[in-house]
Amino acid sequence: MLAQFATALAGLELPLRLKVGDAEPLNLGRDPRVTLVIRDPALLQSLAEPSLDLLGEAFIEQRLDVEGPILEVIEVADRISQALLGDQPSTPPPRSAHDKALDAEAIAYHYDLSNAFYRLWLDPDMVYSCAYFHQDSDTLAQAQQQKFEHLCRKLRLREGERLLDVGCGWGGLARYAARHFGVHVTGITLSKAQLELGRERVVQDGLASQIDLKLLDYRDLPGEAVFDKIVSVGMFEHVGLANLGQYFQILYRQVRPGGLVLNHGITARHVDCRPVGRGAGTFIGRYVFPHGELPHLSTAIAEMSDQGLEVVDVESLRLHYARTLERWSANLENRLAEAAQVVPDRALRIWRIYLAGCAYGFWHNWMNIHQILAVRPLDDGSHHLPLTRADIYR
Repeated sequence: MLAQFATALAGLELPLRLKVGDAEPLNLGRDPRVTLVIRDPALLQSLAEPSLDLLGEAFIEQRLDVEGPILEVIEVADRISQALLGDQPSTPPPRSAHDKALDAEAIAYHYDLSNAFYRLWLDPDMVYSCAYFHQDSDTLAQAQQQKFEHLCRKLRLREGERLLDVGCGWGGLARYAARHFGVHVTGITLSKAQLELGRERVVQDGLASQIDLKLLDYRDLPGEAVFDKIVSVGMFEHVGLANLGQYFQILYRQVRPGGLVLNHGITARHVDCRPVGRGAGTFIGRYVFPHGELPHLSTAIAEMSDQGLEVVDVESLRLHYARTLERWSANLENRLAEAAQVVPDRALRIWRIYLAGCAYGFWHNWMNIHQILAVRPLDDGSHHLPLTRADIYR
């Protein structure tokens, strides 16, 4: 089986070495930089159809190991899968409604893994969303602060305004907006671990009078026209396609007439919202973001518009997120020994593949990420936004 697998890949000149048990290693190209160590010989038969989810599962189940730079490992895996499977299209996901219990369970699975683990590879503010790079030489920490500034400027925040942060994470954006723009922030999350640390940091920064972080589902937000501005970063991927209308309806109801809503989230490449092909989307759904669904940009805009929100600005940050993920992956790879002390081996293997694989996916346009700015128009249909974007970049 090893010979058949090698023969099928012979023309690719992959920088790959194969090792199976005590057999002589087999090089599939000159200067192999990646070594695939087959620990379970029975896996060789499955490699005739090497989907990305099969390869990923084999790695997290320790049926195979890899040696070499993790980003190059991902590239080699993609080239193998592409060569033997071609472009296998995935199918559009069924639109099943998410209830509160399902969403809380999914959020806890992903975000409550370990604050200590996230601290190893995120920036000092622990911002777990796409950074904003002015240039390639920007550090991750610098780019995350630039992202905060960019969001706040798009929202045209003014001192004394009330800002709702939906999916507030560890509170980095809430603290930035309160400190630099003088706003009062209500942040909501379903992650108990994030909430606990986020509240500690609010107190440490002396911002308790301006920031209130809560464990709250967006569907339980009370009142109407409560906030001047709303921001949601990295949240609507968890909402579910069937719930998008309700989600944007609630944001419309919560923001005052004339107020702004900024939604920052990952979007599907395909208009029918189908996940990434050759099993990559399947792997993420099974092991990383259970019940996560990515809407296409057109779907998100349609749902916002149907709920009365007027979309006034859209910006793709795909290449910003590729850079962000690449830096996260490098940070984790540099601290694997420490990470192994705070999370199980299985979780660490999942995250190594996930961060590097998503970096590769964003570089190669497998998915996108968009900031969508909308306004709840005044009763006469008008709003008070500037005529140009000049104030954002001043």
